[in-house]
Amino acid sequence: MIFEEIKEFYKSYDGKKCIIGYSCQSREIYAFHVGSDYCRQFIAVYAVHAREWVTALLALKHIRRGVAEGGGWIIPLLNPDGAEIVQTSFPLWKANARGVDLNCNFDADWGSGRLNVTTRGPENCIGDYPFSEPETSALAEFTQKMRPYVTLSFHTKGEEIYWEYGGRGDIRGAEIISRVTGYKIKKIYGSAGGYKDWCIKKLRIPAYTVECGSDSLSHPITRVSKLKKCYRLLKIFIESYGK
Repeated sequence: MIFEEIKEFYKSYDGKKCIIGYSCQSREIYAFHVGSDYCRQFIAVYAVHAREWVTALLALKHIRRGVAEGGGWIIPLLNPDGAEIVQTSFPLWKANARGVDLNCNFDADWGSGRLNVTTRGPENCIGDYPFSEPETSALAEFTQKMRPYVTLSFHTKGEEIYWEYGGRGDIRGAEIISRVTGYKIKKIYGSAGGYKDWCIKKLRIPAYTVECGSDSLSHPITRVSKLKKCYRLLKIFIESYGK
């Protein structure tokens, strides 16, 4: 199980690390620091959607590679309960264990997305109110505490980069990501309540969502090698964008 793999990695990790909070089923949400403390910090988050748990393995590759310049925090598995559901019983589940889609639960035009629903289930449920879920609340509190200069969210799939929300954003970072991966830069409409959206709208910092892996792949992707275009991405992005 991916949660157990991240947990064991946390135990053995010699660098700075912490638990930012707990899931609704009381699983730890781990964070790992890479690079220097004495600079502006980034936050990178993975496995927000349960069926995209393979991005947690991508996070481990990013942690092992580290960054030569800059520093920041990597959160490999925001949705550990949902990942457990996918790996044991419901392979297309996106939500957390309470049936709330975590990437619809942030306070950025919450509930206004084109596909948003209020009924709990495998995807698109917005929750009872912004940050109603312990996972999103923990990430929001950690983000406000760390005050990052940029955030990245790694999802699957489609080989696309989203960088804008509500007319704001910094396309320069998307251009760096595109140069490394070959992914297309894209604006999306009719979406709201995501982590990227909240970072851009409320915190007024650049934020990027990277949809890793070819759209020809089927959920859930189980082999991290399918995301190999992103292996060097975080390291190169931080060393380029942070300057």
